[in-house]
Amino acid sequence: MSTICVHGLGYVGLPTAALLAHNGHDVAGYDVDEAVIDRLSRGEVRTGEAELREYIAEVIEDGRLTLSNEVVPASYHLVCVPTPLDAEAERADLAYVLSAAGGIAGVLREGDTVIVESTVPPGTTEGPVLEALEGDSGLRAGEDFHLAHSPETVLPGNILYELRANDRFVGGVDATSTEAAARLYEPCIDGTVHRAPDATTAEFVKLVQNAYRDTNIGFANELAKIARDYGIDTREAIGLANRHARVDILQPGPGVGGHCLPVDPLFLAHGSDSVDLIRNARRVNDSMAGYVADLVTHYFGDLDGKRLAILGVAYKGNVDDARNSPGLRLARMLRATEQEQPAVADGGEHMGVEMRLHDPHVSDDDGSMGLVSLETALDGADAIVVTTDHDEYRDLSPTEAADRMRGRLLVDTKGLMDENAWRDADFDVLTL
Repeated sequence: MSTICVHGLGYVGLPTAALLAHNGHDVAGYDVDEAVIDRLSRGEVRTGEAELREYIAEVIEDGRLTLSNEVVPASYHLVCVPTPLDAEAERADLAYVLSAAGGIAGVLREGDTVIVESTVPPGTTEGPVLEALEGDSGLRAGEDFHLAHSPETVLPGNILYELRANDRFVGGVDATSTEAAARLYEPCIDGTVHRAPDATTAEFVKLVQNAYRDTNIGFANELAKIARDYGIDTREAIGLANRHARVDILQPGPGVGGHCLPVDPLFLAHGSDSVDLIRNARRVNDSMAGYVADLVTHYFGDLDGKRLAILGVAYKGNVDDARNSPGLRLARMLRATEQEQPAVADGGEHMGVEMRLHDPHVSDDDGSMGLVSLETALDGADAIVVTTDHDEYRDLSPTEAADRMRGRLLVDTKGLMDENAWRDADFDVLTL
């Protein structure tokens, strides 16, 4: 068993620390945010996954996972901090990763292993991370300490299962570093640990996985736009196309959310001028909120005085993660569309468009998203716009919704609702 310091106690770092602690390691969880350490020390584990919440709480309560606001010496250091996208420059912000590397360098010892789990552009581990570790420690990677990359591949809403069941791939700055990382993970997971040729390949593979999915969704979204021009049901057509053994098209939607897919593909452009299709797929996906806003605006002709129920701010169904939320992006687009309308001809003022947002999974404790109950969202609404495929929305009764609403428009961006049932309740239905 080893001593381990996990740097960053967010969506990935905290479950990873708990996994390692459950497997007998002496784990310290470090985070620069003292509020995170204080909250966890009080037993407050914030996740919508009940099993994961209990799994984490158990090792904190019995002391197998300790919490620290300082970097501690350890045989293994795992970097699990965020790498946000600088949207204007379309580049990864590596400040958190390099700060973590600098903190590790101050306690790094001969024989220790550093593993970067954060998603980063190719060349980051063998480039700036290695330089930060060596420059501040006086030690040499591959000679005095081990350095590797092993990206996480978990899905919010199913983190604990995927953390244990998924295959992993590791790549080090040399073969010894790769094996040092593999030795840590292999006893802890049910999946296979695959050895990549080097750290840069491991970084590249994670980005390729997310770029593939984002590009596939972008293709589906472009098909949705084309299909509308021909009066075709997009999902019916995709379903038939997918009957071919070598075709697997994903589904269209109001945009791509979460932390990975809207961000990671652009990391491939850090050291390459050949990112073209991938960048265009990003643009298609980012355009979808505006496309849906145009559908709603075109239907009404004028949004002035309209009340819209936006159902879903989580980026995907049955999870509580609202990062890069398509639903929130759509709400902003609709407000912007309304603000661009010309002044009322008789000199009166616009009443404006009223947006009511609901999500049964996302917490809005500080009120920043303005979430309301489902009943409040529907009361007097002119339209329902479904932007997240939560199971709760599938069960929504069209007749009960009609009793509360003023208008009769359903915009189903996820292909979730029973279209015939809603049409039978006298709703106009628009789909992607």
